[in-house]
Amino acid sequence: MSGSSSTPELLPILSRGKHRNSRKGACFMEMASVLAGERWSDHPRCTHPLLAELARLVNDSTSDAQRHRLAVLIPSVVGLNSDDLRMDARIALRCATAALPVASAERQNALAVAVLTADSVLAGLDGRLVSNLEHGSSEALQAVPAAAEWSRRFVRRQGVSVKGFRRISAPNTVRVAVLSIADACVPDPDVILRQLLEDVIQDCMALCVPKSAVPTWEPLTVSSAAGAGCA
Repeated sequence: MSGSSSTPELLPILSRGKHRNSRKGACFMEMASVLAGERWSDHPRCTHPLLAELARLVNDSTSDAQRHRLAVLIPSVVGLNSDDLRMDARIALRCATAALPVASAERQNALAVAVLTADSVLAGLDGRLVSNLEHGSSEALQAVPAAAEWSRRFVRRQGVSVKGFRRISAPNTVRVAVLSIADACVPDPDVILRQLLEDVIQDCMALCVPKSAVPTWEPLTVSSAAGAGCA
């Protein structure tokens, strides 16, 4: 990248929003575009669109004092992309389950529906019975029994549209989840947001990296697998 005109001479400090160039600052995904050797953009091709959307939202929702702590994760999203619908479903499910226990009451129903929807999509892709929820899904729903019951009735009545999941349901889930965490009455939402982004990156890596390439004696982490791309 040494000869690229898109590479800034000095790496800017992470800040909110979209920036015309590095002199104006940079968000998480703009820095990822630099590391990937792409044109300056907050929508680089190197990263899965939904993962990139989550990164932008976390970047903008994190406090100015703590945003710099996200920088270490930037190399991990470069090359992390796939057309596999499992990635969209896994991202949405992780976001919904992370946000549901801390979300305000008025957002719990929507997030509970998101949990059931994303889990159902994964079940269909993996050949699992829809009724056999993943452990994380069951645990998140158990934390909000009223919303869980409402969401089950809603999903039974409306069904799950796999066709519109990637385009509508998954992006909406990510946005509601990040907003719910940012607004939650918890001591430090910045910590939850950063952990969510780190967990989603690891989930995506697990889908992208062939199992044979992952040492059985060492768990896959963001630090050890940073920069790993999809086949």
